[in-house]
Amino acid sequence: MMREGEHLESLVAEYADLLRQCIGSESTAAVANFSLLVNALSQHAEWSHRGASEIVHLATGYGAFMLRNAFALAIALGKEDGELGF
Repeated sequence: MMREGEHLESLVAEYADLLRQCIGSESTAAVANFSLLVNALSQHAEWSHRGASEIVHLATGYGAFMLRNAFALAIALGKEDGELGF
């Protein structure tokens, strides 16, 4: 079983590649283009449109600091899947 830290590193690399391939080298400018990010995730990363919208909203709204702490708390709580049905 992959440790959570290794899984996170793998996801970061996967999403960085996706951004480069689908959005280009100007990925920081793409943050302002919510729909472009949502479309890339739903078309190429097996997210539903609703799920992609939610993770883009979380990433751009909260950022890595807050989400890193939420991630750590979810692991400590044993919450693999949340209560919102994603």
